[in-house]
Amino acid sequence: MSTKANDAAPEAEPASRRGALSHRQILTVLSGLMLGMFLAALDQTIVSSAMKTIADELHGQTLQAWATTAYLITATLSTPLYGKLSDLYGRKPMYLTAISLFLAGSLASGMAGSMYELAAFRAFQGLGAGGLMSLALAIIADITSPRERSRYQGYFMAVFGISSVAGPVVGGFFAGLDSFAGVTGWRWVFLVNVPIALAALVVVSKVLNIPHTRVAQKIDFLGAVTLALGIVPLLIVAEQGREWGWGSPLSLLTYAVGTVGLIAFVLVERRMGDAALLPLRLFRRPVFRMSTVITFVQGVGMFGAMMSLPLYLQIVKGATPTQAGLQLLPLTLGIMVATMSSGIVISRTGRYKAFAVAGLGLMSAALFGFATIGVDTALATVMAIAFVLGLGLGASMQTLQLAAQNDVPAKDMGVATSSSTFFRQIGGTAGTAVFMSILFGVVGGRIAAAVQSAMATPAYPAALANPANAGVARQLGSGSMDLNDTSFLSGLDPALARPILEGFSSAMSTVFVVGGLVLAAGFALVWFLKEKPLSDKSALERRAEDEAAEAPALALAH
Repeated sequence: MSTKANDAAPEAEPASRRGALSHRQILTVLSGLMLGMFLAALDQTIVSSAMKTIADELHGQTLQAWATTAYLITATLSTPLYGKLSDLYGRKPMYLTAISLFLAGSLASGMAGSMYELAAFRAFQGLGAGGLMSLALAIIADITSPRERSRYQGYFMAVFGISSVAGPVVGGFFAGLDSFAGVTGWRWVFLVNVPIALAALVVVSKVLNIPHTRVAQKIDFLGAVTLALGIVPLLIVAEQGREWGWGSPLSLLTYAVGTVGLIAFVLVERRMGDAALLPLRLFRRPVFRMSTVITFVQGVGMFGAMMSLPLYLQIVKGATPTQAGLQLLPLTLGIMVATMSSGIVISRTGRYKAFAVAGLGLMSAALFGFATIGVDTALATVMAIAFVLGLGLGASMQTLQLAAQNDVPAKDMGVATSSSTFFRQIGGTAGTAVFMSILFGVVGGRIAAAVQSAMATPAYPAALANPANAGVARQLGSGSMDLNDTSFLSGLDPALARPILEGFSSAMSTVFVVGGLVLAAGFALVWFLKEKPLSDKSALERRAEDEAAEAPALALAH
């Protein structure tokens, strides 16, 4: 038991509320958690906006996907590990471990001399990232009751909002500098994490003092190995399948290895029982099971949209990564408004299912709305639909997490929270792979159809005949245009660019329709989510009650 256990409870609380924290104590702990989450959230946006420049500098443009894939693999795999280990050994040591690993990985990434080194260092960084998000959510579940938790999760959404805007701006700024403080500009994309991580270590070390009773239980090493065997091949093929070919021998081999690994993982978890990395008994709980399934479906649709919308703004509307980040402010605003308002209502009424239903309905409607936008759609219209998407996301994402946490015993709070995060990440990876494959699978045909239509207008043949456009005309005629790099569009004759933009816009509409259908399936499923009454006690309070109830039996046993 932590030496701070007695300090954690407000003096005015009765004995029945042992383990409860005051509002001020919760906000103090929250300050450390927000720094950790800011690290993970900022890294996702700041690196993506600068990766092209980084790959050019390290002469590894064709290898840049591996830097992203390596980070994704280790971050995803370590998420359930952090949840289980924190249940056994306590949240604070595991959270400090996550921050330290992320700090070391960021420092190493900033010193990388090749894309291979960067991929390895990003993998190490991902080992820390897997705990930053899931443990913060587990800790807030420890110190707040489900009924009041939504109010505090609004602070987390504010962190995501700030990082989603600041990331592209800061990433673009550093990527555009030759040097800063004597260090190559792009290296600061990673080095900027160092002071934030150091501050997080100091704050978390000082304020994160919550009681924990160590559980004597063996660690499921075999479960971790089989999970890696199942997930790593599937994550790799999700990222590389479009380049390899989804039906290629290498892809088929990867599917087979991943399937065998997942089957072995389930068998191992059944044998391990309560000591399992992901205890299967949790999935016998109807609310946890349904909320996890819906979370996975939401991840598929949500990440598909989140990847496609910036592409629309940058390719079709010609925005820079920084401009695209700013144009997504309405999405962030919608998330924050819905999160905070739903949190207030849930804390007052104890009812949450309506927000999950409304949220998935709004997300599905928003994606169908995005399917109607085109080259000439006003930016204000795009931003308005993005706001609706944000409202749906803010109303449903935290609510599904809340439903899962409310349905499990206090001793499983870490593994339950990390499981929810894990399945959302897997869904997001699958959604991104599928939607990007759809986009680049149909865009060539859509561009060809748009070019065919443009040939009937006088402006297009005239632009083709212009000697200044001879190079592009040859590519269009031979069908050899490289759509992996669309930077040429900014300097292209508007008459020639128009059908290409129309082709991309049409292909993206197909992606949004598929995403809307996926979220519509989630909307149908969420009606079957049982609304279990929210507890008015935090996980710490519930755990203290369980220990008090078990004390007489333990005394008799000794």
